Amino acid sequence: MIPHQALVLTAGFGKRLRPLSAIRAKPAVPVAGEPLVHRLLRWLVGQGVQDAVLNLHYLPNTITGVVGDGSGLGIRIRYTWEPRLLGSAGGPRAMLPLLDPGSTFILNGDTLTDMSLERLAAEHKQSGARVTLAVADNPDPVRYGGVTVDDGGWVREFLPPGHQAPSMHFVGVQLVEPSVFDQLTLGEPASTVGGLYTDLVASEPRGIRAHRISGRFLDIGTPADYLKTSLALAPESGLSQITGAGSHVDPSARLVRTAIWDRVTVEAPCELTYCVVTDGVQLPSGSRFTQQVLLLQPGSVEPLVAPLIAKPTSSSEGSTGA
Repeated sequence: MIPHQALVLTAGFGKRLRPLSAIRAKPAVPVAGEPLVHRLLRWLVGQGVQDAVLNLHYLPNTITGVVGDGSGLGIRIRYTWEPRLLGSAGGPRAMLPLLDPGSTFILNGDTLTDMSLERLAAEHKQSGARVTLAVADNPDPVRYGGVTVDDGGWVREFLPPGHQAPSMHFVGVQLVEPSVFDQLTLGEPASTVGGLYTDLVASEPRGIRAHRISGRFLDIGTPADYLKTSLALAPESGLSQITGAGSHVDPSARLVRTAIWDRVTVEAPCELTYCVVTDGVQLPSGSRFTQQVLLLQPGSVEPLVAPLIAKPTSSSEGSTGA
């Protein structure tokens, strides 16, 4: 039997997803017609999780507006509010008192995977670890931080993006013993990597376990990643047949591999190829865009156009994220 409770980290800014995350918090963006956080919570419910706490800071109404109390998804949802971001360790420290004592799943709010929580829980229990991280082969060490693991399956080091050493990639799912966070001051920011977990690896060689998965892990880190994942999860009819609530696309408009959010109007005979059209945008007749993000700025009726594939920026987001 797996633990029935989880913390879902949804407070972050989603910097790499800009400009999409200027419209909605990252967990609330629609992926193939369904908010990302809905997909995550439905996956949790399907594996036996009944109770979850979400932390809030950035654009909180975009999350609470699609999740509510969780009754529509078959799960009990409660929230913690962070007036300032508490980080990957400080956030869970503030959230854990709302749940029962005992092992608890912690998930990044942008997690999309088909891994088995039952197998993760079994390895965690058998190993006696205080933390068990779900990891996969690192697809791009230049872009993603890494986790080094010894032959026995124990985490030895956390590496920053750009490293050259062989490593695994943390996929955003972990199982923890709440006592790990007891040493932290409630309400004070703290990190796992570079802080709590780094110290734990140094003090307890068998403190953090790596659980290797072979299932699918999908990324929505950047707008281009987001569109790629939306296309991968779209039904056979294709992503262009999916439109958000209150949206209207003229039948003569040509949409190719394009995502349409809520309250969007696309008139005839617009052509959109590899685009993301966000909430409230109205495209007049004859509009043509390729590989662009279109978004509505406050007080303007003209959409702002940004490239779908932006130049890389330095950011701590996209590290191991544990």
